[in-house]
Amino acid sequence: MTAFAAKTYQQQVLDSVEAYFKACHELPSASIAFTATTERLWGHGNPYNPLAVFPADMPYFCLRVPTGGGKTWLAAKSVALVNTHLLRSEHCVVLWLVPSKPIREQTIKALKDRHHPYHLALREAGPVTVMDLDEAKSVTRATLDTSTTVIVATRQAFQVEEEECRKVYQSSGALMHHFDTLSPDQRDALLCDGEGGERTVPYSLANVLRLRRPFVVVDEAHNSRTELAFDMLARFRPSGVMELTATPDMERTPSNVLHSVSAAELKAEEMIKLPVVLETEPNWQQCLADAIGRREALQQLADEECRGGVAYLRPLVLIQSEPRRAGVETLDYERVRNELIANHGIPPAEIVVATGEEKGLEQIDDGFKLGIADPACPVKFVITQKALAEGWDCPFAYILVSMASLSSATAVEQLLGRVLRQPGASHRQAKALNQSYAFVVSRNFAETAGALRDRLVAGAGFERREVADFVTAARAEQSRLDLEGYGGRVVVSPVVVPMSEKPNLKAVPKAVRDKVSWDGKLNTLTIRTPLTEDEAEVLKTSVSSESAAQAIVEAAEVSRTTAIEFFQTPAELGERFRVPQLALRVQGELHLFDDPEVLEYPWELSPYDAAPTVDDLSVLGAGLKVSEGGEIDVDGSGHIVSRFLPELQRDLGLVYQPEHWDALRLATWLCKNLPEPVLTHASKQAFVAAWLADLLSRDGFSLARVNLQKFLLRNLLEARIRELRKKAVGKAFQQTLFGADASSRVTVTDQYAFEFHTQAYAPIRDYDGRFGVFDFRKHFYGRIGDFDSKEEFECACQLDMLAQQGRIQFWVRNLVRREGCSFFLQKADGRFYPDFLCQLPGIGGHPGPVLAVEYKGGDRWNAAEDDRLIGGLWANLSDGRCRFVMVKDKRWDWIEACLGS
Repeated sequence: MTAFAAKTYQQQVLDSVEAYFKACHELPSASIAFTATTERLWGHGNPYNPLAVFPADMPYFCLRVPTGGGKTWLAAKSVALVNTHLLRSEHCVVLWLVPSKPIREQTIKALKDRHHPYHLALREAGPVTVMDLDEAKSVTRATLDTSTTVIVATRQAFQVEEEECRKVYQSSGALMHHFDTLSPDQRDALLCDGEGGERTVPYSLANVLRLRRPFVVVDEAHNSRTELAFDMLARFRPSGVMELTATPDMERTPSNVLHSVSAAELKAEEMIKLPVVLETEPNWQQCLADAIGRREALQQLADEECRGGVAYLRPLVLIQSEPRRAGVETLDYERVRNELIANHGIPPAEIVVATGEEKGLEQIDDGFKLGIADPACPVKFVITQKALAEGWDCPFAYILVSMASLSSATAVEQLLGRVLRQPGASHRQAKALNQSYAFVVSRNFAETAGALRDRLVAGAGFERREVADFVTAARAEQSRLDLEGYGGRVVVSPVVVPMSEKPNLKAVPKAVRDKVSWDGKLNTLTIRTPLTEDEAEVLKTSVSSESAAQAIVEAAEVSRTTAIEFFQTPAELGERFRVPQLALRVQGELHLFDDPEVLEYPWELSPYDAAPTVDDLSVLGAGLKVSEGGEIDVDGSGHIVSRFLPELQRDLGLVYQPEHWDALRLATWLCKNLPEPVLTHASKQAFVAAWLADLLSRDGFSLARVNLQKFLLRNLLEARIRELRKKAVGKAFQQTLFGADASSRVTVTDQYAFEFHTQAYAPIRDYDGRFGVFDFRKHFYGRIGDFDSKEEFECACQLDMLAQQGRIQFWVRNLVRREGCSFFLQKADGRFYPDFLCQLPGIGGHPGPVLAVEYKGGDRWNAAEDDRLIGGLWANLSDGRCRFVMVKDKRWDWIEACLGS
């Protein structure tokens, strides 16, 4: 394996973590920093929920990433951010907690493998040592002093009843040297054995951890929300806690969700296969046969693509069988396996069984270099019972077959997670290979679809508001009964049936009884919710006459056909919405203009700009007080600073003794740790050396002091270089896009067009009616992202009314910072996301122009000049295919003027 580039949403997660860590130092406390960071990132400041057993201002946050989003890789990448931006330290200790022993073994193996993406991500923190709990019980001080040390353990290992836990708190001679030269303050912070005058400090791993103030990573954090679990963590005096989970606890002990990734983002960035195409069939043998047929069809598509040079793929079927029960005939794994072999001619070598007793998957992993994904492996069917081996992962899994009607929630959630992952994290050419499939033995499609959506929410971490689109019917006749799948965009008319006799509704099951009502005065039976054929057969038994029974059957058919009126969005109707983007000519070739760094601009750092500012000196002065353990009330910007981070910095300073480098070696270290690829090494080194020399020439700034503050120096230098580069980029941006002959360098082309994909719309918050209620009929999607103001909501209403009049074909509420889901125009200092994109009517089957609409309150009009400039440029360069208008003061006539005749 090799390193892979971060997906856009993954980079945004990491940017959020970095922003939070920086805010923890810049603002009064970690709690205020959390609310301020979420406000800046998402436009809505989330309240901070402290945990009772931890200091109130300890950084504690959660990353919510659905199944298939790469949580472990994100955690590994975050370690470098912990060192640089939170702890401001060369090394740290990371306590990495996982839910089970199998996951622990797999995590350790991957983090230690020098070629695995997880290890390569971890190595960005510098020298790294990965170990398990047993290895940690004899860890040397030299290891902790010279590398970032990651200790991977299960949460259960720290439970009191576990033998491993007792060893964590017991004295060990191998750890004695960690306690040789402790200060009184350090000794006071350690755990002790005994009471009164007999108290002793054990040379335990627990006390080593208390000295080193570990940063804690909690994987699958929703499984670790008990008071006991938090008490255990608090005993190690962590420097911070980062949780990773698809399903954070938001009620009992709420997690502080810093960044939430949606399933639609994963779909847009080709990480998962959606939608899940569902088919129900009451006969289990037919259900299995249908799944086999689907697998063969997918295999043909995969083979065709493989012949064209696309990567090898062998779609797998995961079959959830029923457990055996004494004296009862069940669809257990042996019966399913025999069915595959005897009635479908599947060779035994193509079937593997993975249950508590059968270890077929482990044998596959041992027998083939790439495991089940190895081209030499013949397996096409995996039969399991409750759940697969924890941590087993194969993106080749495409089809879930459940013999148990989704009754085993845990097993279904786990199997769903396996079939969702997209092979190679890249869309295939055939649409069918970008979807997942579920075949379930069931008579009730709507009930099964609802259960499947529940599993996506509860187990895979999907949001309730988005799952309606992510489970679709394989057969149109089943789709009509899946009312939930239309997200409320359906009207069901009651069907009234005159009856010659009163039905005995008490004799039918409650599920059927709840769908109908009897009016004794009018002698009518009303079907309020569509009845399936099976439910109609059951309801027939409530009457005795043939005519009444026939009337029920006929009315039931009406209830599930003509009585249902569906409202489909443009996206559901198959409309395409493509918006041309700005492109830049670089060395004669067109490139999407999505990063101002691609501009050609001469830039070299000048030593004349290399001097600490007054603010820099104030920050360094405040930092010195922290490192010396003194009291500090304000930082360089006048903000009150909490005690947690100053005390943490003091503790780390006592443990990690800084190396006394000379000015040249320190400058070299600073250059190495300043990522600036567009600079030559010589110019960067000259700038850093000049900046450092200026600092050392000032009173009170000795080599010993700047050695102690090298991470803070690095951050100040990075900010200064970024500021200077921003000025250079801004100048080049202005010249390239708005200078003479700009049209020869910049263009708007269909070669680069953003497409609003059918299932790739992921608002952070959906509009909930807070500014008013309006029946939006022409929005491209069923969901609508929230509005920032009432005037923006009213603008959307105007667009929808214009669309209902036929002057706009459809429109979309554009999202901000949801890459893969939103259109933007690149500026010198960021991206401009217009509020609305409208598709105007076309002629002769060709799409019409695209209109971008931005609403600005009067108080923000002047500050939006650069937005108007880039929007106007985009429209002017498009040869009439694009139009742009910025509206204020409810001047809806400005929009109408852009629509044309």
